[in-house]
Amino acid sequence: MANQGAKKRKDENARHMAKLRLIMICCNILYVIVRVIISHSSHTWKHWIGLLVTSLGYAIPYKLLDQMAKPSVSDDGELLDGGFDMSTGGMCGYLHDVLYITCFVQLGSIISGKFWYAYLVIPAFGAYKASGLIKGLLSHGSEGGVEDEKTRKKREKMERKASRGQVVKTRSR
Repeated sequence: MANQGAKKRKDENARHMAKLRLIMICCNILYVIVRVIISHSSHTWKHWIGLLVTSLGYAIPYKLLDQMAKPSVSDDGELLDGGFDMSTGGMCGYLHDVLYITCFVQLGSIISGKFWYAYLVIPAFGAYKASGLIKGLLSHGSEGGVEDEKTRKKREKMERKASRGQVVKTRSR
C-alpha cells in the first residue's frame, strides 16, 4: 500500500496527458480536413504559417506539461513521486489555458481569419500579471507607513481578543 497516492497520481497524469493529446490531434485533423481539403481554393500560404504557429502553440505547452507530469522513479525502479498534480493552478493552469486558446484559435480560424486576434489574449494576460508584480515591487517601500490612532486601536483590540482564546458556553441540564 506504500506510494498508493503516487501510483494514483501517475495514472491520473497519464489519462490527462492522453486527453490533451487527443484534443490537439482532433483539432489539427479537423483544421486540415476543412481548411486544406474542403476549402482548398481559399487556402493560401498564410494558412500554412497559421498551422505552423498553432502547432508550436500546442507543442511547447504540451512538452512542458509532459515534463511536469513525469513520475520520479528511484534507481531500483520504485515509484517515488507520481508527478505534478495537473489540476493545480499557477504555471500548470497557464499552460492549459494556452493549449485551450490555441484550440479555439485554430478551430475558429476555419470560419474567419479574425479569430487570430484571440491569440492576443495570451500576451495581454502576461502583461496584466507583470504589471501587478511590478506595482507590488514598487509600492513595497510605502507598505510600512504610519498607522493612524483608530486603526492601531482596532488592531490591538483584535490581538487581545485573539490571545484570550475562545470561551465555549454550554447549557447545563
